[in-house]
Amino acid sequence: MSLSCQTISTRLGVLKLNGRGLLCFLVFTMSVCGSASGLCPTACICASDIVSCTNKNLSRVPGTLFKFIKRLDLSYNRIAFLEPEWVPVLFDKLNTLIINHNSISSIITGSFSTTPNLKYLDLSSNNLKTLGSPLFQELRVLEVLLLYNNQITQIDSAAFGGLYKLQKLYLCCNSLSHFPLDLYIGKHKLTELVLLDISYNHIQSVPIQHVSLVPAKQLSGIYLHGNPFYCDCTLYSMLIYWYHRHFNSVVDFKNEYACVLRSDPKGSNKLTLLHDNFLNCSESTINVSFHAFGFIHEAQVGERLIVHCDSRISDAGTYFIWVSPDNRLLEPDKDTENFKVFHNGSLEIMDPQLEDSGLYSCIAINKRRLLNETIEVRINVSNFTVNRSHAHEAFNTAFTTLAACVASIILVLLYLYLTPCPCQCKTRRRKRKLPQTSAHSSVLNSTPSQGPPADEKKSSSGKRVVFLEPVKEPKHGQNGKVRLFPKETVIAESILKTTRAKSDSDSVNSVFSDTPFMPSS
Repeated sequence: MSLSCQTISTRLGVLKLNGRGLLCFLVFTMSVCGSASGLCPTACICASDIVSCTNKNLSRVPGTLFKFIKRLDLSYNRIAFLEPEWVPVLFDKLNTLIINHNSISSIITGSFSTTPNLKYLDLSSNNLKTLGSPLFQELRVLEVLLLYNNQITQIDSAAFGGLYKLQKLYLCCNSLSHFPLDLYIGKHKLTELVLLDISYNHIQSVPIQHVSLVPAKQLSGIYLHGNPFYCDCTLYSMLIYWYHRHFNSVVDFKNEYACVLRSDPKGSNKLTLLHDNFLNCSESTINVSFHAFGFIHEAQVGERLIVHCDSRISDAGTYFIWVSPDNRLLEPDKDTENFKVFHNGSLEIMDPQLEDSGLYSCIAINKRRLLNETIEVRINVSNFTVNRSHAHEAFNTAFTTLAACVASIILVLLYLYLTPCPCQCKTRRRKRKLPQTSAHSSVLNSTPSQGPPADEKKSSSGKRVVFLEPVKEPKHGQNGKVRLFPKETVIAESILKTTRAKSDSDSVNSVFSDTPFMPSS
């Protein structure tokens, strides 16, 4: 079929085209326009640089999207996992990606290589359980990451490695049991992170000694409410300090901080943490936490002290002023007697004295951002020499008491185990050798017993034996009893008593006479 020539008039002149030339011109125009703008998928709604493909039963990103889009919403679909091919083309202008309420259970490294300029990524309400390392290393400019309402139980220390610009991280409503300390301390710490939401997880304790090292700019954005904490005075002190610093994470959710006793792990009785006289925590325990967070500083007389103003307003253009306990203004570049203020807000006391103790206030002012903050710091100056003498005296007293106790114990042990064995021990030892009938032999047997062995003679030397003879033959009515001389009765009794006290019980048997018993006629 032949096409007649047509003339197309333009402002620049007249362009003559035949039929084939006109067809080629139209095809070229459509290809140029198509490559520049792309097509809006039928399952999506496209509005300028925003594309919404929500609730369309999608499992991956449509390949015909505009390449210049800046916001893509893929929520409420059936995306199960993220891999490097799940985004078919490069979207270098895409800065917002929403993939919440899908079924994502795993993320493979390199899944975001085609979206390198994301600043906002929403992965909330999915089925993520663990975050390995590294997952988001391609997102160098990411600022906000939403991971709340998943099933995350473990986070690798390098899971967020490479997110140098990340400012807000939402991990609420997961199953974390440990505080993610690696976000603030370590090789992969996030220095720009100002908000961390780990509320409503399974965290029972907080490493307060390490958390106290986090700057106030980051510290003020840690949200911990809704966790089943164990009741602890140190945790209470930390939260009270945050409350006094007016951190929104505590002020806005004051009633959401609760704890359970360790004796009640099931949590049947929850106690409000931010409550006056909580668990009767001692003042010393609270002061230890205040020391850790920089609210209380100790100084010695004559020793140089530097106190930092840990303000949340720490960016460029912030001006710092200190107010002393006697209401003197201490400003940078204005040395006031013993004080000096640096441009970064630090206060130097060159020669602290006892009268310099008190409550100091640091005021941070940022005129460009129209922000200001006041931080109070207590400085205690003490005399080390006096304290050392008191400590030395206390040590001497304690040492003396301890030495006396040890000496007493040694003396008791010596008395119990090293005392010489009394004579009764030898007597009892000899008594065991005699036959059981030896006690009656001297009374019933008229024959004199054989002499003791040589060793017994030695042991029995020095003993007295009294032999009493009757005055005359027994008379009628005496029933065989022996009558002693009247004058010798007392003497015999005294000798018997003296002998018994000094000798053993065996010598008493020798008091009876060897005269045979004569019955009365």
